[in-house]
Amino acid sequence: MGYVEDLRKIVGHRPLILTGSIVIILNNEHDVLLQQRKYPYGVWGLPGGLMELGESTEECARREVWEETGLTIGELELINVSSGRNHYVKAQNGDEFYVVTIVYITTDIIQGTPQVHDDESLQIKYFSLHHLPDNMVGSHRKAIKHYLDHS
Repeated sequence: MGYVEDLRKIVGHRPLILTGSIVIILNNEHDVLLQQRKYPYGVWGLPGGLMELGESTEECARREVWEETGLTIGELELINVSSGRNHYVKAQNGDEFYVVTIVYITTDIIQGTPQVHDDESLQIKYFSLHHLPDNMVGSHRKAIKHYLDHS
């Protein structure tokens, strides 16, 4: 059982502040790797997730990428941190939280071929940065837009 699950046993559904990392993974053609999620079902997003106790944001990013895509990534570049009122989430089970999201980018794939590697994903696929799927996590779309606006 992970940190968030353990914490939820204590606080129930009350709002929490949680920290996580997402990663913009670019291939040689500068396409971005996205994960189609089971929750919310069918929605596309960047690989990533919430930190565990004792983990750095970089370790969280690398662990989540490996868990969700089977890729081992190397060098990460910090491109943004997002937080605030607009980052409130109420999950289907009633859990509430505000997320602080650390956004990284990498082109440094050390090992692996992108593939569904966990029970959270439906599929893994590269997309053009300029032709993203319509059904996408809003904050992840904003992270990509931020990257494009500042690169």
